Amino acid sequence: MPFPWLRPTIRIRLTLLYGGMFLIAGILLLSIIYLLAAQAINTGNEPPFKIVTGNSMRVTSSSCPAVNAATNADGEVYLSTFNAAISACVDERRQDSLDNLLSRSLLALLGLAVIAFAFGYAMAGRVLTPLGRITRTARAVAGSDLSRRIELDGPDDELKELADTLDDMLARLQRAFTAQQRFVGNASHELRTPLAINRTLLEVHLSDPNAPVELQQLGKTLLATNERSEQLVEGLLLLARSDNQIVERKPVDLAEVAGQAIDQAHGEAEAKGVTIRGERQSAVVQGNGVLLERIALNLVQNAVRYNVPEEGWVEVTTEVQHGQAVLVVSNTGPVVPAYEIDNLFEPFRRLRTERTGSDKGVGLGLSIVRSVARAHGGHISAQPREGGGLVMRVTLPL
Repeated sequence: MPFPWLRPTIRIRLTLLYGGMFLIAGILLLSIIYLLAAQAINTGNEPPFKIVTGNSMRVTSSSCPAVNAATNADGEVYLSTFNAAISACVDERRQDSLDNLLSRSLLALLGLAVIAFAFGYAMAGRVLTPLGRITRTARAVAGSDLSRRIELDGPDDELKELADTLDDMLARLQRAFTAQQRFVGNASHELRTPLAINRTLLEVHLSDPNAPVELQQLGKTLLATNERSEQLVEGLLLLARSDNQIVERKPVDLAEVAGQAIDQAHGEAEAKGVTIRGERQSAVVQGNGVLLERIALNLVQNAVRYNVPEEGWVEVTTEVQHGQAVLVVSNTGPVVPAYEIDNLFEPFRRLRTERTGSDKGVGLGLSIVRSVARAHGGHISAQPREGGGLVMRVTLPL
């Protein structure tokens, strides 16, 4: 553009709009005041007294009673009294005209102010309409609909520039997420296939009754390591998927999900001597049943595995509180310092261990729980129990 300062920007448009509104309002107000002043002057030009002729000439006034008192019955006028009465009458009428002009001017100003505010509100809404469109598109994108675009038309101003920039950013984000999904799918295939082949080969060798004891022991160790690698791969893939919002949602009862998780962890709990208890009330949410079951299963399994050696327990409850579904898993266990709570939700982090190094898991359980909860619009919090153990609280919108 040869003259960039002529570009119809929002600043110029708003300046012209509100400047023009101010100019029009000023012209209207001046016109109204002019008419009111002209009316007041015309009213004030009427003489304050009249000379009446008859048997005798008398001076009378309907608006100035004091003038009537300045004339006797014979028509004689007391000049000093008459002049004072006329002067007082003129002053009074002038003051009445000014008061009348002021009151009507204030009413006119009030009416113009109401009209100006209403017109300004309508014009501001019209100017900000593209901003509302941008906001609605951003909300749709926040719901994982990256295919939405603003595609704002109109003058080449700051709002259109912002909309075009956001469209470019959304296009890049969509390409990035598409590439990530493609990578996750390819990694899923490339990582699962060799692990499945290794597991099959190890199981075939272990099924040979003539295999030496040392070879069988080595095969069992390798099979356990392979199983652990499979769990790690599944956990990483699930963590990558659950970071996105859930697009397809169905009614899921947290009480039913928690019951299924307890059934799956029941055998491990019995082997460790841990009692699972708790009252589970119906709490239906909109989400993905498989991922929500993963939340409950990971929490219950962690509560069972990280427990006391004797007389341990795990309490699992579900309920609806303040319009939200709540899943609470608490357990006995070792004392957890409050400053280490946040570290528990980081991948590959455990209490007092930086990397995975035990047979209790791969260090992704709580990371997956947090990601799945966020994908459903909820959150998870943890608090140390007095006497040892944790209280894990998952809150999800209904």
